[in-house]
Amino acid sequence: MMGLLVFKEWLKEFYGRNALYVRPIIKFALCLAIFLILNQNIGFMAKLKSPLLVIGLSLVCSVLPYGVISLITAVFALIHINSVSFEIAILTAAFMVIIMLLYYGFQPGDSILLIATPVLFFLKVPYVVPLLAGLSCGLMSVIPVSCGVCLYYILLYVKQNAGVLTGDAAVDITQKYGQIIKNIMSNQTMLVMMAAFAVGILVVCIIRNTSVDYAWTIAIIVGTIAQLVVIFIGDFLFNITVPMISLIVGMFISVTIAAVYNFFVLAVDYTRTEYLQYEDDDYYYYVKAVPKITVSAPDVRVQQINARKAGHQVRR
Repeated sequence: MMGLLVFKEWLKEFYGRNALYVRPIIKFALCLAIFLILNQNIGFMAKLKSPLLVIGLSLVCSVLPYGVISLITAVFALIHINSVSFEIAILTAAFMVIIMLLYYGFQPGDSILLIATPVLFFLKVPYVVPLLAGLSCGLMSVIPVSCGVCLYYILLYVKQNAGVLTGDAAVDITQKYGQIIKNIMSNQTMLVMMAAFAVGILVVCIIRNTSVDYAWTIAIIVGTIAQLVVIFIGDFLFNITVPMISLIVGMFISVTIAAVYNFFVLAVDYTRTEYLQYEDDDYYYYVKAVPKITVSAPDVRVQQINARKAGHQVRR
């Protein structure tokens, strides 16, 4: 444990000294992973799968804010969708514009959640999103996460019906739009996942704001259980199909990621908790102060002794 704490402090110190260089590298790696995952799962346009294009676009995104990165990623996905169905591309673009106008104009910091949610769905670990959003963001993060779930099922619908959508040119345009909207909005699995993620974020936010010891750890565990309960209820009521092995493995990996995040970002030392009391003319204030865990790297000094020289001195 001490070794991990020392490593954590070293990371914080290293990031503080080199943040100007570390942030672009992190953004580059994140964007490269996102574009590669999108190309692998919805790579309908061959030109966008060029390695040079993907690397170049990731380099450009490495110096941009996360809000602009989300916009570029959305356009990247829309181009892929447009190569299959222009109608779905228009509907998806309108959906994203409405989200940006109604939400991201007021709280742009959570824009990455809209893109991270479908990407983590493709990686089979989407259940970590409510845990991290609940630990780091507020209740308003339910909006981008729910929209991200909806976006994933739109992409999944395009992926599963690419052949039908490409060859469906003879259908009336109004009927085609109506059929697409009906198929997407009637997806009961999508609705159950949106409900599970919303409940997970709500539970984690409520518990992590309490003053009980180990609130963040409890929030991770209870938030995971809450997601499982909602999914099982949805399975029972709507007869949705969620692969059990994939669900369990995804939950386990999600809890592990959330626990690692909690350790490196939020960990505190409850053994040194202090209870303080203040007062003014109108109120008494009772404060619980829990210090963060901080350790310093051990300063190891090795002193070398010249044994040969010491031996000569003894002989004399």
